[in-house]
Amino acid sequence: MVQSIDRAMKIISILISDENKPSWPISELAAATSLPLGTLHRIMSTLIAHGLVMQEPVTKHYRAGYAWVEIGLRLLDKLDFRHVARPVMERLAQEVEESIYLNIPEGLDSIPIEKVDSPLIIRIAENLGERIPMPIGAPNKAILAYSPKQEAERIVSQVLPPEERQAFFDQLSRIKQAGFAVSYGERTEGTIAVAAPILSYHKTVLAALSINAPSFRVTEDRLSLLIDAVKKAAAEISAKIGSP
Repeated sequence: MVQSIDRAMKIISILISDENKPSWPISELAAATSLPLGTLHRIMSTLIAHGLVMQEPVTKHYRAGYAWVEIGLRLLDKLDFRHVARPVMERLAQEVEESIYLNIPEGLDSIPIEKVDSPLIIRIAENLGERIPMPIGAPNKAILAYSPKQEAERIVSQVLPPEERQAFFDQLSRIKQAGFAVSYGERTEGTIAVAAPILSYHKTVLAALSINAPSFRVTEDRLSLLIDAVKKAAAEISAKIGSP
């Protein structure tokens, strides 16, 4: 088994070794791998069956299959982006001198999974791991605004009464158009939160990055600064995890 895996990976490595040579004839693969043709044909048949190798119909040459692309994209989506986000969050906290949070969607709620506290004495301090209902707060609204329409509608239909839904959807539309969300005291009185989405390679929303501050510190000019800062930081994290 180990020998078969080793041989298969050697074949794949050869197939992708030269960007100017997109496909290989079986004779050249046999020479490069030092494998008998019969053995090579058996391995190639298995790799083709799993989409890891493909054979061109006219030339009968071999190339790496598209399954590797799918595997790579799935790994990008599953990357533990907390480790990617943390340095950006630390820099943002020093830049704006406010607390920074990273929230992920979880059913009808979101959960803060990472935070960097403000360096100032008076600051917003919330616990990690606490569930926050989706209609509440800028991070959750940023997540909902960038969620697939059917998913957002499913969540909203379960957490808001019918008479409030259309106004809420209108708000989400404005958030998506602007690229950020702002909330005032929706969870804690006397606070303001500014949030932007973190997007995956597929442009699906993975999380929201937010700046949380006491509202007395946020003038109109400072609010513009915080919006710009959180949008840039969220875009940087998104780019680091593969978002175009």
